[in-house]
Amino acid sequence: MTIAPESLETFLDIFREAEPRIRASDGCLHLELWQDLRYPSVVTTYSRWQSEAHLEAYRQSPFFRETWEKTRQLFAAPPFAASHFPIG
Repeated sequence: MTIAPESLETFLDIFREAEPRIRASDGCLHLELWQDLRYPSVVTTYSRWQSEAHLEAYRQSPFFRETWEKTRQLFAAPPFAASHFPIG
């Protein structure tokens, strides 16, 4: 996610507040927030979920929708989301 530089602290406050609830969500196995070394306003959430169904249930929750509504107002560019799975 590319956050408007002047909104980065607001984003970090939102994430810090939401982090315990995300971690406590059914199926959440791991959660980290990463910041780009060269472009500090580019951040990525890295999470692992028990299953795609657990992740989708979280994404459909009122908590996610409320948090996303606050967060998306801070973007300087459209967000990009990707889901990955291990090979081999």
